Amino acid sequence: MPKLIDYYFTPISPWAFLGHDRLVAIAKRHEATLAVKPVNFGRIFPVSGGLPLSKRAPQRQRYRLIELRRWSAYLGIAMNIEPRHFPVRGDLAACWILAAMEQREDAGATLTGAFGRALWCEEQNIADAATLRDITQRSVPGLDFALLEERAGAPDIGMRYDTLTQEAIDRDVFGAPTYIYAGDPFWGQDRLDFLERSLSK
Repeated sequence: MPKLIDYYFTPISPWAFLGHDRLVAIAKRHEATLAVKPVNFGRIFPVSGGLPLSKRAPQRQRYRLIELRRWSAYLGIAMNIEPRHFPVRGDLAACWILAAMEQREDAGATLTGAFGRALWCEEQNIADAATLRDITQRSVPGLDFALLEERAGAPDIGMRYDTLTQEAIDRDVFGAPTYIYAGDPFWGQDRLDFLERSLSK
């Protein structure tokens, strides 16, 4: 039976970025399909008890930085835990990912990783269309970039983004990243070992 991993995330999540390459490698090892599903946590948090970073208690904000520093060192990923362009809206990047997948399904995972690196390692603003276009041209050559930019702003792509967000809410997703395999949710890049164990059964 084909294996499918639903991957719910926002392109601006540092945790999704830290887990992304490992998730792609796990899916490849187990011959699983990765369903790339960017969603809007601005809609998810209010119905799931979450808070945007700016509204969290100061001690939680400080501990988040400790954990980011700890995990980036552990994984050997040289990221800036307080990048210049953060917080930033992830909606446009999400729509670029969805539009790119219309041309090439595998472009979704590639761009997700590239946008994360741009934000967390390269000090780039992924809410800027020109920046997204440059990253995409370097990361996924061969696409119709004029069409991609047009489609990223199309109403039906926005509706697709909204539909995926509602799907995430309906499936009890509350944090990024969340991976769902065989009906079981795995929240956070620190649950990837458990996801791989499940795939191995």
